[in-house]
Amino acid sequence: MCGRVYIKSTLEGLLREFSFAERQAVEGMANQLPRYNGAPSLTYPIIITDVVRDPDVFGPTFVSARWGLMSRWMKATGRPPVNARCEGIATNGLFKHPYRSRRCLIPIDGFFEWKDIYGTGKNKQPYAVAMKSGEPFALAGLWNSWRDPKTDEDIRTFCIITCPPNEMMATIHGRMPVVLHRADYERWLSPEPDPSDLMKPFPADLMTMWPIDRKVGSPKYDAADILDPVDPES
Repeated sequence: MCGRVYIKSTLEGLLREFSFAERQAVEGMANQLPRYNGAPSLTYPIIITDVVRDPDVFGPTFVSARWGLMSRWMKATGRPPVNARCEGIATNGLFKHPYRSRRCLIPIDGFFEWKDIYGTGKNKQPYAVAMKSGEPFALAGLWNSWRDPKTDEDIRTFCIITCPPNEMMATIHGRMPVVLHRADYERWLSPEPDPSDLMKPFPADLMTMWPIDRKVGSPKYDAADILDPVDPES
């Protein structure tokens, strides 16, 4: 799964890296980035397009969205899914409609994953995962709108798609988020109903990972030193 990400770029830096997308709807997020320990339920800048004729969106556009996919029929109780497995995504009741017409890009600098050292689930070593180049990249995601019954406000929400791991990720976990090549961004955002061949492990030789301190486990801890490498437990 993918339940934690980091964005060490400023909002302006992220907008420059993904300059093909309009920036009109995220200026209010400038004071929320960088974010070194991003957890679900927080709001993030994502990129959507006008496939569903959103009146505020003309072509690829940055918008803000809350992590945790909600459909209009869902109640505000429980935990909305933060991940969607690529297997069966085209037919799953919750994901099939967003997959067909509401795909998105989630720009990040990296994500975190935990290795279960002894296979008991009680002793896990966290790792940071990023591109070898150090550049920001985009995860494949789905988005949807949900109306808050208390405020009658429409809230954009999203989740991250996961796939089997590449060779590097397989040494610490059985899943990884779908990382998209830049050449595939336009196709992922297009009206094509089922770009299933894009949901695959990203090449391991283009990625890197390193062990980090367990303080990443607390979403309240959000400082740059969370990315400092440590000696892993044997």
